[in-house]
Amino acid sequence: MSSPARLSQRLPRSFYARVQADVRHQLDEEGLDAVLCEDWRDVAYLTGFFHTPTERPVLVVVTADRTIGLVPALEYEYAQQQDIAVDELVAYPEYPGVRSPQEVLADALAGATGRWGHAWTLSTGDLGKLRAAMGGVEWVGTHLVDRMRLVKYDEEIVLHREAAKLGDVMLAAGRELVEGRIAEGGPLPSEAELAKHVIGRGTAWMYETHDDVVVVPLLAGGLVYSGPNSAYPHGLVTEHRLQPGETFILSLGGAVGGRYAESERTFVLGEPTAQQRALFETDARAQHVGTESIRPGATCADVNAGCLDVIRDAGYAEHIRHRQGHGIGLNFHEPPWLEDGDDTPLAAGMVVSSEPGIYVLGHAGYRISDTVLVTADGRERLTTFPRDLESSIIPVKESSR
Repeated sequence: MSSPARLSQRLPRSFYARVQADVRHQLDEEGLDAVLCEDWRDVAYLTGFFHTPTERPVLVVVTADRTIGLVPALEYEYAQQQDIAVDELVAYPEYPGVRSPQEVLADALAGATGRWGHAWTLSTGDLGKLRAAMGGVEWVGTHLVDRMRLVKYDEEIVLHREAAKLGDVMLAAGRELVEGRIAEGGPLPSEAELAKHVIGRGTAWMYETHDDVVVVPLLAGGLVYSGPNSAYPHGLVTEHRLQPGETFILSLGGAVGGRYAESERTFVLGEPTAQQRALFETDARAQHVGTESIRPGATCADVNAGCLDVIRDAGYAEHIRHRQGHGIGLNFHEPPWLEDGDDTPLAAGMVVSSEPGIYVLGHAGYRISDTVLVTADGRERLTTFPRDLESSIIPVKESSR
């Protein structure tokens, strides 16, 4: 039997040519002559260049007729190796430099004039340097690239699907470790042991099934917490060892080709108490209602309100700590926000999380999350690990204490 085909995580230059063409269309719509981005995710989105962000700026400029990349000299060959999709690649010697990187860029754009947009992530200090170096340019903030990133291209959705598989692989690995320890009759793993195991398994799966792996922050990882520690939505991993009778949360995910997904489940060690059952089932119901409400045209605020109302109506309003979810793309958390303050209408091609939670201090937290693709006629859960209560109960032995 032949081995399954391996997926390359690198998107072709033709993809970036299409992205840049769409940027140019948006330039016309906004009355801009060019747009400049510095955030590493925007750089990757526009050109395919993934790098480790440092104090040395990497800039991309898209004008009406060309795309220019500016990199520090120490990144020049690395950018070439990645076949960065630019018409001209410019290097500056070092940072801060005898001449600033912005002045080097100005040389490559000699005589530049007009109305240029800059991403709002650009620091005020770097904006000041650009204004000083390019006196003929009027600089204005724009969300042009942010808006484009809301709706994913088909090639990006393929990568999000793979990232969703990664999250599910890590969940399965975490559950298997706990069940294995129970079967052995030994002590259950600590949060730290569990985290190390799932990260290792996720990373191994990544390299076993993909070529040209794109390494980004949090390639595979997440939050692992149990018992009272799980009542803190972003609690850090501790040395606490899982105990029979506790709940524990595996909040896992990572990125394939730089595109993220998350898959989160709450497990119960042993037969759940009446309190555990009520809290789990309420959260599961809220997650179901919220997810089923995701569809084109629905606003983020309305979807969030309907989801969290399930928890409020069950009498747990005081235990809500966060919104229903958030957008996912080249970052784990990015717009749009499934929250009362975001009236953005959902659109086909958006990728969001659906992750309501209930957090009872001194007891435990309950959270179920899926990565969800907005489709033309509704939604599709990209993460598929079982989420119902019966599937989330892990039987324990007395010897596992």
